[in-house]
Amino acid sequence: MKNFTIHTLESAPKESQPFLEEKVKAYGYLPNLTATLAESPELLEAYLMLHDFFVKTSFDKDELTVVWQAINVENDCHYCVPAHTAIANMMKVDPAITQALRDQTPLPTEKLEALRTFSLAMVRERGFVSDEELEAFYSVGYTHKNVLEVILGLAQKTISNYTNHVAKTPLDKVHSKYAWNKETIAE
Repeated sequence: MKNFTIHTLESAPKESQPFLEEKVKAYGYLPNLTATLAESPELLEAYLMLHDFFVKTSFDKDELTVVWQAINVENDCHYCVPAHTAIANMMKVDPAITQALRDQTPLPTEKLEALRTFSLAMVRERGFVSDEELEAFYSVGYTHKNVLEVILGLAQKTISNYTNHVAKTPLDKVHSKYAWNKETIAE
């Protein structure tokens, strides 16, 4: 089987190069996911745009992390769980939230737990959530807008999780200390 290319600035299609240069400037290195997505400039641009749109939603840093990591863990993404652990640390998210998401244990607040539960329902039921699931989400203060924002986060994570699955994207060395495997979750 032919492996997916993890592009460099030089090997990437010219349409992807400006996006890659932007990531190198922002992080000081080229993340392997970005380098893999570069094979399709359109997918790379869509992913980056969805990310930018999702972080502009009404969700705070904790809520963004809950949506991202709930989906990453559910989809068993070997790359995104460690990467979003590092991102959560940079965003100064409470480590208890990050650990609970990684370990699939209860979150510290009812509202965050409701957000995780709803995000997982959206993934597992492919959007066909029940009226009861919606009411449980609304009962803790979330709105119709938040439902749509979860869908936006899900769209972004579908691109990265599925790409990492098919490409077997290697974990970036800077995230290796956050390596994660669903099979090793503490019971």
